[in-house]
Amino acid sequence: MNAKPQRTIRREVSFEGIGLHTGARGEVTFRPAPPNSGIRFLRGDLPGKAEVQVRPENAHFDPGAGRRTILQQGDVQIHTMEHILAAVSGLGIDNLVIETSTMETPEPIDGSAAPIARLLKEAGIEDQERPKRHLKVTKPVQWRHDGIELSAVPYNGFKLDFTIDFPHPVFGTENRHVVVDFAEHSYVKEVARARTFGFMQDVEAMRSAGLALGGSLQNAIVLDETRVLNTEGLRYDNESVKHKVLDAIGDLYLLGRPLIGQYTAFKPGHALNNALARALLARTDAWDLVSFDTDDDVPSAFQDWAAIGAA
Repeated sequence: MNAKPQRTIRREVSFEGIGLHTGARGEVTFRPAPPNSGIRFLRGDLPGKAEVQVRPENAHFDPGAGRRTILQQGDVQIHTMEHILAAVSGLGIDNLVIETSTMETPEPIDGSAAPIARLLKEAGIEDQERPKRHLKVTKPVQWRHDGIELSAVPYNGFKLDFTIDFPHPVFGTENRHVVVDFAEHSYVKEVARARTFGFMQDVEAMRSAGLALGGSLQNAIVLDETRVLNTEGLRYDNESVKHKVLDAIGDLYLLGRPLIGQYTAFKPGHALNNALARALLARTDAWDLVSFDTDDDVPSAFQDWAAIGAA
């Protein structure tokens, strides 16, 4: 078997929850999938269980729909799947069928990817008889617009260097920036638990517009003008910028395979992560698809997957 094979799950698992924007209760079911089939979403509530493939070109961003990614193939849409993809990517799963009973995938419990990751680990992660293929950045790719800067550069691993820019005392100066190098940091322990966040004034405006109907202190961090309203406080001092890292891990998995490189972003967001993914794919001279024949060749950033599979 190849040193780093593709992976799926051993058995079917499901969870129920509430859509963050629609407030609709729904169910998500994960099923094993064969090698080289990738990540696929099915709309179980539509005739024939219509499919939407996970690809950067299928992602759409509607300013009137709130801060969420919409995957669309033909007339079929899947909304707000970022945390699901972040869990799938963080566990190194290559092939999976994800069936949802509603247009917007529900949030499981707390607004992070940790409950989804735990569920997938409980299902068991299984190696498959095909080599895992990574997208390796070989030349720098940059994207700039209106004061926002993004770049993907060669790096023998997977590292994200993120800075957020919100004028709020909770962030101060020290909690606006984070560098997560997966050769040194655990996805499960140090990223997956970071929750989505929002500001009370924004939440009120979104609800007036018919959005964020499923949001609450149970599935999001909410801040007023000076403090965090959640009684339990933050899970990490820099939880908000770590959640941006979590979102990016999910957004970048629209590439369909793990990324080898460093992603640096000032003021990142879902649409911007997708813009960089598209810019990278468009530069066919700036990346290669690679597999690894021996464990010694695999960047240490991806070695943690072996431990995850054995857990």
